[in-house]
Amino acid sequence: MPADAYLCIEPHTNLLPYLPDSGFDRVAPFYDRLAHVVYGRALEQAQQALMPYLPRKGRVLVIGGGSGWVLGQLLQTGRQLEILYLDASPAMLRRAKKRYRRYQPAHPCTVSFRLGTEHSLQPHEQFEAVLTPFLLDLFPPPRLQQLMARLASALVPDGSWLFADFWPLQQPPPRWQRLLLRSMYGFFGLVSGVQAKQLPAYGAHFRALGFEETHSSSFFKGMVQAKVFRRKASAQLTDRDKKG
Repeated sequence: MPADAYLCIEPHTNLLPYLPDSGFDRVAPFYDRLAHVVYGRALEQAQQALMPYLPRKGRVLVIGGGSGWVLGQLLQTGRQLEILYLDASPAMLRRAKKRYRRYQPAHPCTVSFRLGTEHSLQPHEQFEAVLTPFLLDLFPPPRLQQLMARLASALVPDGSWLFADFWPLQQPPPRWQRLLLRSMYGFFGLVSGVQAKQLPAYGAHFRALGFEETHSSSFFKGMVQAKVFRRKASAQLTDRDKKG
């Protein structure tokens, strides 16, 4: 597949509900540099740790991927993936497209870009993997529950949810991690309209949807984790029964 071949689907932005991630237009010009200054390569390393858990072939939803770091990682796997790259920030999506156009090595993937949120997913769209790179920490619990439920419904029964985000291993987190998180939420709340004030209880949300953790690795002295979640066998049977 030529590196400059992609499908771009862009709904009118005024039809989209306002969500915290749409405010990342304001930080798009310097977000990558800021992340590298604060975290080095830890965030990219967390995403890279998830690549072996992609399907050999199938549809992959990337939601909230921002400027496209993770897109290059997906293309480098050599797997035959049909990628839907969904982001609510027009500026971030433009940067992801530019990164994709500059990608030179041949690859077997197809990539579609779509401006929107999970509400932009079509009812029939199903994916073998859903990737949420540093997205779920943006939302307060009621909104997060809604978002995760929609993503779960778009995942095939035996699919994988690939998660990379801030999730301190040590509880309560060390003081330096608490201070850094407080600074992050303060800054992005002010500049990008992020509504969350603290990290969500990720585990409780995944369990409520019938998922269990099958892999975990940590980065940045345990402040960042990459995890793979899959539905429990009972949840898989329930989903198949509903479709049957």
